[in-house]
Amino acid sequence: MEVKELIFQVDDVHKATELISSRLKKPVIIENKNFELISYSSSFDEFDQTQQKTILSKKCPIFIIDRLKKEGIVQRLEKRPDPIRVQPIEELGFHQRIVISAKHLGHTMGYVWVQESDRLLKDDELTFLEEITPHIGKLIYDVYAKANAKEGRKEELIWKMLHHEYGSESQIRHDASLAKLPLPERFSVAVFSITTPKHKYMLDYLEKVIQQSPERKQLQYLKTEFQIIIVVLGTTEEEFSSREIARRLTDDVKYETGEKEFYHFLIGVGKEYTTLYNLRKSFLEALEVIETANFITPRPESMPREFAKLGIYRYLAALYEKNSSEDYYSEDLLKLIQNDTEKQTNLLRTLEVYLANNGKGKQTATQLYIHPNTLNYRIKQIQELTNIDFNDFNMKSYIYTELLLLNNVEAYYQRYMEAL
Repeated sequence: MEVKELIFQVDDVHKATELISSRLKKPVIIENKNFELISYSSSFDEFDQTQQKTILSKKCPIFIIDRLKKEGIVQRLEKRPDPIRVQPIEELGFHQRIVISAKHLGHTMGYVWVQESDRLLKDDELTFLEEITPHIGKLIYDVYAKANAKEGRKEELIWKMLHHEYGSESQIRHDASLAKLPLPERFSVAVFSITTPKHKYMLDYLEKVIQQSPERKQLQYLKTEFQIIIVVLGTTEEEFSSREIARRLTDDVKYETGEKEFYHFLIGVGKEYTTLYNLRKSFLEALEVIETANFITPRPESMPREFAKLGIYRYLAALYEKNSSEDYYSEDLLKLIQNDTEKQTNLLRTLEVYLANNGKGKQTATQLYIHPNTLNYRIKQIQELTNIDFNDFNMKSYIYTELLLLNNVEAYYQRYMEAL
């Protein structure tokens, strides 16, 4: 029996994914209409960097989605039933691939992505994709129907709110009342995602902490393969109370797991809202924090976990893409790297800490474990080697952003080293 016929007979999207992958001999990922992971071919482990992040965070990175929208790919997917070839974005670890929309009952349910890499798909393979995607659309539809039935009415309502499947807040409140689901007057969404599949056991630790928490009634959570999504219910009259509860929960998890194990989590907390329709917004903000942390692979505690405090970190991926595409680098920082390399100085790190502490000498010297006089000498060296004006806020902001990229994105640092 042909693979196509087998696909039409299966009622499980994961089996269908494996069959598509076996037919095309390529890694395959299936996402829903919001670019959130539904299934991937486990028999292939040759996923590119972007697909690996999608598998771990359960969602395509936002900066990739923005790029696809900018190039008109998303709009074309909505209008066209045939496969679209997407060119590689090498600087973002995005290999060439084919994507096709999977529709059911006239609506786009999701997308099938096939990584091409070393071999382009042939015409008959593209035709195969076009023929089987209507069935994939039905299977994606069934995934949510089955999940809702399995997880119960309360979980179903939360999933619907997270995926914006409600037209109005009044409808949300009506269905929640029928399901006896308490709705918050203020809330934040927190997401705990594991760094690699082998650390799935960490979710059990987290679930234990949630269940034993004295604030358990204020934590409504959903568990997926690689994440736990928590709706943190705040106190009506206390602004930012949900954020405080999320912080206490994070501290409890760190205590329970131990510091070493704790850093197998990527944690994101969305902003606090008082309108239920913004539940998905807080959820997406939490995911953006996780995607940013995944992109820059930060040192422990070096990056905010709350979207409201993300600041310049939000724009690092976009700046990385722009600077890499233009082969841009800072002449000032290049001089400091050269000096550090040739004379074994530590000027680049000194500059980063000095700017992070807003030019406060005592705090900088303490953090670097050096005498204030040593710090003053290093700052003088930096001023002699570069054109950095420490009285110019715009320049300091720009330099600090470049330093964040240099110290947190290995490929970016390599570009500077090659420019020496």
